[in-house]
Amino acid sequence: MRFLVEGIAMTPSQRTGGVLAAPAAIYMLLFFVVPAILLFSYSFWMSSGFRIVPDFVLTNYISAVRSPLFLRVTYNAIVIGLVTASVTLCLSIPVGYYLTYVARSKIIFYLVLVTWFSSYLVRIYAWRTLLGTNGLLNAVLLQLGIVHTPVQAFLFSPFAVAITLTHIYLPFAILMVVSAMSEIKAELIEASRDLGTSALGAFFRVVAPNAAQGLIGAFMLTFILVAGDYVTPQMVGGSSGQTTGLLIADQFRKTGNWPLGAAQAFLMFLVSLVIYALVLALGRLTGLIPARRKTKPAKEVA
Repeated sequence: MRFLVEGIAMTPSQRTGGVLAAPAAIYMLLFFVVPAILLFSYSFWMSSGFRIVPDFVLTNYISAVRSPLFLRVTYNAIVIGLVTASVTLCLSIPVGYYLTYVARSKIIFYLVLVTWFSSYLVRIYAWRTLLGTNGLLNAVLLQLGIVHTPVQAFLFSPFAVAITLTHIYLPFAILMVVSAMSEIKAELIEASRDLGTSALGAFFRVVAPNAAQGLIGAFMLTFILVAGDYVTPQMVGGSSGQTTGLLIADQFRKTGNWPLGAAQAFLMFLVSLVIYALVLALGRLTGLIPARRKTKPAKEVA
């Protein structure tokens, strides 16, 4: 009732804003919030003979935490995700800086986006061709005399998963970094250079603090996509390159144990939240993320 009264008391501009935001809010509610609530409820149900039995038990979470396979695969996913996200962010920052402040045309930016036109599977098969025993990398090493037999460790390893996912998700990171840096005026960087700051100092004192949210967003988006990817680990990872996404997908597709898969998915969601909190704490500890200023309450007008 109070909500209705406040809605009636809204100004015309507020009502217009609410009407414009309603489609996006409904879309988020139907396609993100409701499925997440259903999946969360599944995690407390039971599975019996490929049948899902409504219940409220913690058995699925306990089984997942006690499973050595789940712990090993989750550890793999965290390591591969952190390495891939760190490398992707380090590669995207100079490209984003060049596209934002140096390049005078959008050609390079469009070339980066053109990579999305190729199929996801085509890019995976391309890396299988490059990293295989008869691939380009082994052929070059053999011709140079660096190795005498083809190196089999390039393919079906965590290295193959990380380098393939870095190639796939690098355009996403570049797009987010460019978007974050485009909000920072070049005059601020020039002013810091005029005050005697080096180019690297200008980046850490001007660009990084102002673009911190975008950089963290690029890092976390890459980490979550990598940890949840289940196609690439199958194609180039082998048993040592499995991630949690592949394990969860198997629970839904092969074993039919949806409650256990839902519990594993939400445990991985909690891991992502913990890593996000750690990244924020590390950024504030190093000074790359400025601390929030407490706003003083406005003085009451007498």
